[in-house]
Amino acid sequence: MIFEEKISGKSKDRPELTKLFEKLRKGDTVVVWKLDRLGRSLKDLIDLITKMQQLDVSFLSIQDGINTNTATGRFTFNIFASLAEFEREIISERTKAGLTSARARKGGRPAGYSKETIKKIKAVKTLYDASDSPSVQDIADSLKISRATCYRYLRVYENLPFNNV
Repeated sequence: MIFEEKISGKSKDRPELTKLFEKLRKGDTVVVWKLDRLGRSLKDLIDLITKMQQLDVSFLSIQDGINTNTATGRFTFNIFASLAEFEREIISERTKAGLTSARARKGGRPAGYSKETIKKIKAVKTLYDASDSPSVQDIADSLKISRATCYRYLRVYENLPFNNV
């Protein structure tokens, strides 16, 4: 049987390739003129040939001299598979490095507290420790912060270097 795909190998929807795999039986051989006729990327080719091997189907590329029926052909295929895996790992490493670089460039809020926030933290602590201490809600209202922020400021006060100043 001859299957001739009219759609680009880059397309995920390849009806002729789907028909090919539906018709394949154990012991069949898939023959292509060149590897690039079957798939556009090395990963795609590896996946397709691996799928064929799982179905116990041989693969032959006339121009590229790959025949999975022979030891040399299987060896060549395994080299391609290794290169594809290497390529995927390199891409993954580059992607991670790019994301790290992008995060570093993005910036964000500076570490630590602003001078104004430090003043509020000290004020919260001073008011809270006072002998005639108002309620936490009164402290929060007077400093125009939430009650949760007031409690957080009390917690962080002990761990920051300015608490003895």
